[in-house]
Amino acid sequence: SEAAKMKLKHDINPVLLQFINFIILVYSLVTYIPWYILSGSKQAIAKAKQVKARPVNNKPGGAYRSVNSLHCLASVLYPGCDTLDKVFKYAKTKFKDKKLLGTREILKEEDEIQPSGKVFKKVILGKYTWLSYEDVYVKAVNFGNGLAVLGQQPKTNIAIFCETRAEWMIAAQACFMCNYQLVTLYATLGGPAIVHGLNETEVTTIITSKELMQTKLKEIVSQVPLLRHIITVDGKPTTWSEFPKGVIVHTMASVQAMGAKADIGNKPPSRPVPSDIAVIMYTSGSTGIPKGVMISHCNIIAGITGMAERIPNLGEKDIYIGYLPLAHVLELSAELVCLSHGCRIGYSSPQTLADQSSKIKKGSKGDVTTLKPTLMAAVPEIMDRIYKNVMNKVNEMTSFQRNLFILAYNYKMEQISKGYTTPLCDSLIFRKVRMLLGGKIRILLCGGAPLSAATQRFMNICFCCPVGQGYGLTESAGAGTITEVWDYTTGRVGAPLVCCEIKLMNWEEGGYYNTDKPYPRGEIVIGGQNVTVGYYKNEARTKKDFTIDENGQRWLHTGDIGEFHQDGCLKIIDRKKDLVKLQAGEYVSLGKVEAALKNLPLVDNICVYASSFHSYVIGFVVPNQKELAELARKKGFKGTWEEICNSPEMEKEVLKVLAEAAMAANLEKFEIPVKIRLSPDPWTPETGLVTDAFKLKRKELTAYYQMDIDRMYGKNVK
Repeated sequence: SEAAKMKLKHDINPVLLQFINFIILVYSLVTYIPWYILSGSKQAIAKAKQVKARPVNNKPGGAYRSVNSLHCLASVLYPGCDTLDKVFKYAKTKFKDKKLLGTREILKEEDEIQPSGKVFKKVILGKYTWLSYEDVYVKAVNFGNGLAVLGQQPKTNIAIFCETRAEWMIAAQACFMCNYQLVTLYATLGGPAIVHGLNETEVTTIITSKELMQTKLKEIVSQVPLLRHIITVDGKPTTWSEFPKGVIVHTMASVQAMGAKADIGNKPPSRPVPSDIAVIMYTSGSTGIPKGVMISHCNIIAGITGMAERIPNLGEKDIYIGYLPLAHVLELSAELVCLSHGCRIGYSSPQTLADQSSKIKKGSKGDVTTLKPTLMAAVPEIMDRIYKNVMNKVNEMTSFQRNLFILAYNYKMEQISKGYTTPLCDSLIFRKVRMLLGGKIRILLCGGAPLSAATQRFMNICFCCPVGQGYGLTESAGAGTITEVWDYTTGRVGAPLVCCEIKLMNWEEGGYYNTDKPYPRGEIVIGGQNVTVGYYKNEARTKKDFTIDENGQRWLHTGDIGEFHQDGCLKIIDRKKDLVKLQAGEYVSLGKVEAALKNLPLVDNICVYASSFHSYVIGFVVPNQKELAELARKKGFKGTWEEICNSPEMEKEVLKVLAEAAMAANLEKFEIPVKIRLSPDPWTPETGLVTDAFKLKRKELTAYYQMDIDRMYGKNVK
């Protein structure tokens, strides 16, 4: 069974193990009936087995909808609130004096010298200080009016290039109210990508932080000729003499002060309509040039309506920890869901998240310990890191402690797979692990890349909460599918949200058809009000990725391949495009890497491979026989052609050549293959590994080299 594969290995005496298993069996039998009656798990087990989505008709390729929106897709959170400014005004009226945005005060900053001589900045942080719904509303109104004083016009672009913090959300709400189009850029984007985004959107104003202004913007501001105003959210930076003429630096507080004094009584504010653009969100593209996705007010509202429906009992008792980039659709959507339901949002960063985080001084508290959140979003890389850290700690335990943990872990895994809970194990064994995230998490939301089954199970077991795996794209306003909290299966992304429908289109080249048995398969196509307007100033790409049907509904062709299971849940099984997102979130264009390395004399053919479950790229290379034989001779390696190709020593030598060529072609470090397999046999159409035009057949190559892939990614190969 799936659970058996993921069980941890123990070293308990077989006789003692039999006795322990007998005790567990007796305990299970004695506690089963009272637990079944009192816990409400009967309903949860029944819900988990229910059909969650159905096709709207019996034709192959018919769209699947959630059973809760079969007849009509949801598009509005609250009646009449069809734009984001109305949603916030509704929330402000309903939750007026309730806490909304929280920030920890910095008590002390100090430099810590490491044994290596490196200096690390460490902080000691105080309590969270909170702004109420009313406070945030007033600050946003003033900031919006202040921007108008600086000359910002409705329906024009304004950029935000800033870390995740309360001021980001205040600035965004100001833009939503005044109908300014908010251009978002990742703080981690490289210089040329930032320049491209700022110049393409022709912004005159950018909202940023002191640190980003002095590290990233300083170098590129001369390449953005239209820039007139830089607004720093955290006070005036130290003097910067290299400003180009005509660029003025303001603080957010000074702009808010301008707005508070501004006389706008006789000039009615320009409110947005649902179809107006709220956000132009720049997302990584396959060519390295980011694309701006135009997201309207109604797109975002439909998306957050769908997401909120999957989080049971969402409300004023919930606390969300915000630390992922707000320039990413997952974080922006999650925070807007919370803001519209009366939840508190406490801000954090990956460097201050936990007690062990890199910027937290030893002995002081990380953000989760102080905030004790109930909701948290995470990308798989962060969950994998937690998993590895806990497992390392388990391996350092005494034999007795380790075996006790493993027994409890394996017992709970079996119970979860049957739909049961384990209150005794939770309070006695897993309480300490749970405290790593504050001890109060009730739902972990995961998106951005696929989560491995082992990590998902680990989070379920050790943090005693469901993991909501989601699937969505910037182009679908982040909405697509999310698993339901009582669905404890792994490897799936859940049923379509109530705001959208999903159909599978045949992809003949890949051999996926919506008539396949036992499950229909094909390219995932998402339809609904959450499907965005298209790409900014890129009509050709918009026409390629988006279509409109006879009813006027927009559809997004995702390029991902999925299959629908009998209960209406979706599983992602492949990717049509050759753009792969690595575990840490970087995008690798396989074709781009291959193009940079294909022309080397040493390479006859190359296929680059990357997996979203791993952080590095690998490759299969058909070497040029003459060139490789010469390289082997130079290195003093003797052997047959097969022996040369199968030699780890020669693999390393070829890797060196590839790495040099990759650097010369200006590939990023994460794009360079870390491991390779040298193939002694050429790829011909007869082998089925390339087309008649000698184009790579990625699916067939992956299947052919599966054992090598497992080896290169460190899996156990039998």
